Amino acid sequence: MKAFVNHSGLVVPMDRGDVNTDDIIPKQFLKRIERSGFGKYLFFDWRYLDDGSDNPNFELNKPEYKNATILLARCNFGCGSSREHAPWAIDDYGFRVVLASGFADIFYNNSFKNGYLPIRLSEEQIEELFQREAKFKPYTLHIDLEKCLLSDDHGLSVTFEIDPFRRHCLLNGLDDIGLTLQHEADIFAYEKANGVV
Repeated sequence: MKAFVNHSGLVVPMDRGDVNTDDIIPKQFLKRIERSGFGKYLFFDWRYLDDGSDNPNFELNKPEYKNATILLARCNFGCGSSREHAPWAIDDYGFRVVLASGFADIFYNNSFKNGYLPIRLSEEQIEELFQREAKFKPYTLHIDLEKCLLSDDHGLSVTFEIDPFRRHCLLNGLDDIGLTLQHEADIFAYEKANGVV
């Protein structure tokens, strides 16, 4: 997993609350067995018209948000079913940060396991970010995970909270496998002592 220490990126505003995992990645794409390639299906029903062409009114299709890496949304992002395909699609599209006033628990946990940072802020702080994005477009945010600091080029400086263990894992690029491999020598010694190898 790629480490996350600092990130600066273009913000795309998605002024919607209760974005659920079916909205993020519709059910017809869950048959895929790979973990990659889901980015092109992200927000599929909103992103494309019935004929398969881009919906020009959808945020991700607007030219000014091309290559955005920070998604700004409202409350209860990632609600619905527990499918891990939703975080896979967010990550595969290229988002490194998702900002919202609340996340569904399973989606929030899966986000960390997939190497991008979900930041929970108050509704007032999220509203201020929407207003700043409208005023300063193209709007860039800077995230320093070591300091847990979110800032922009216009005087904004906001601290956020992240569980220390999750922060450690992101800073060091450790997913569940990476955490296990930190103990590889001990595991091998145990297996050797018990006749496994």
